[in-house]
Amino acid sequence: MPEYRIDGVTLSGKLVSGSITAENRMEAKRKAEQLAHERKFKITGVHERVTYIYRVKKGDDKPIDGEQKAYTADEVRAALEKMGFKVIYVRKKLFGTRPRPAPMTDVVTFVRVSADLMRQKLPFNEILQLLINDITHPGLREAIREINTELKQGKDSEKAFQKQSVVLGKFAANMLGLASKSGNMAEIYDSTAKFLERTAEFKRNLRSALVTPMITLFVLFVACLYYVAYIFPETAKMFAKFNIKLPPMTAATLKLSDWLISNIWLVAFFTIAPIVAFGLFLRTEKGQFYKDKFIIKIPVLGSLFHRTAIEIFCRVFYALYSGSGENIEIIRMAAEACGNKYMEHQIKTIAIPMMLERGKGLTEAFEATGVFTKTALSRFSSGAETGTVKNTALQLAEYYEKETTYRLKNAIEAISLSVNMIIMIVLTALTIVSSETALIKPDTTMRRMILPLLGLW
Repeated sequence: MPEYRIDGVTLSGKLVSGSITAENRMEAKRKAEQLAHERKFKITGVHERVTYIYRVKKGDDKPIDGEQKAYTADEVRAALEKMGFKVIYVRKKLFGTRPRPAPMTDVVTFVRVSADLMRQKLPFNEILQLLINDITHPGLREAIREINTELKQGKDSEKAFQKQSVVLGKFAANMLGLASKSGNMAEIYDSTAKFLERTAEFKRNLRSALVTPMITLFVLFVACLYYVAYIFPETAKMFAKFNIKLPPMTAATLKLSDWLISNIWLVAFFTIAPIVAFGLFLRTEKGQFYKDKFIIKIPVLGSLFHRTAIEIFCRVFYALYSGSGENIEIIRMAAEACGNKYMEHQIKTIAIPMMLERGKGLTEAFEATGVFTKTALSRFSSGAETGTVKNTALQLAEYYEKETTYRLKNAIEAISLSVNMIIMIVLTALTIVSSETALIKPDTTMRRMILPLLGLW
């Protein structure tokens, strides 16, 4: 996640400075204004930490080119001059400055190898240094290098990892950041790697369930559009030219074709515009909330998404749960990691306040959210009564892992069957419309006019 520095001045004229992380400049300014209001200071600047390229020279040596991350070009220039270099130029790097997500396989490899080396009692900073030298993906390598540098400087591990959430992914960044505070780093790294592998497998299976059918339906739609707009009118208009009465389906299809051709741009606009607008809305925080709220209710796949979110919640809850009074924070972290904004909102605004302000138990608070299944509530209730909540969370996670794997296979079959049914209905309709033209019979007068033209009289 991009890092920003806030510069300001207090009411007494004292300069202040601090750093924050935000997804974009607009969010950074909003956070800066909120801090300025709380701490009573005036903002003088909000600077993003980006990459600068520079060229320097020392004495008669050849110029040296390099890159450095900083908040301003003046910082880079001052640091280079302090080292005795003559600065030729310092420029902001225009392309490739924003971090990009690393491939899932590379992230899983990093987490898995880290867990194995931890079991061998290797110091964590040495593990990071070894992996920095071996990681091939440049973005991931740079992210791990920055994490290692910040940890050596004594910075908070959670914040250090969360800064790299774009590269590592939000779930991995949150879990790895919390691992060093938990006392069982190897176990949390193992759980994180397992879940990342599960997520990759789930997405791969989901793509196989959706991509091929979607492509098939799109090709079928284009083929139908081409048939209705071009091929069919050429045949039907030949009969209309001689004022032959057309059958009802043929006449209706011809009218639809004429309307499509005369309003093609209008149809294109009202087809594409809602899709673009909906896509932009889903990128907003409110859009993600409503998407996650309704996605768990859709047929076939909704229950898969719902149970997967509960599985993630239970895995994080199991990895961090200690049985002490600090578990309210762990519930909040598990809710943020579950990947469903609606579920996160319900837990943070209903369950946690009920437990803190009204002293309600875990099961009762979870039930009030309306986002946990009856199975999950029943298991948590049993765990609370027997004092085995931690193990119950692991059992639930394992149970939903197996159930979603089985349900996904059934979902793939159901989707394939639905697509085949749609294709069959469309092709049947096209066949009926096409064959209907064979039933057209011109009257005797019209036959005497047409047959000479065809050379059959």
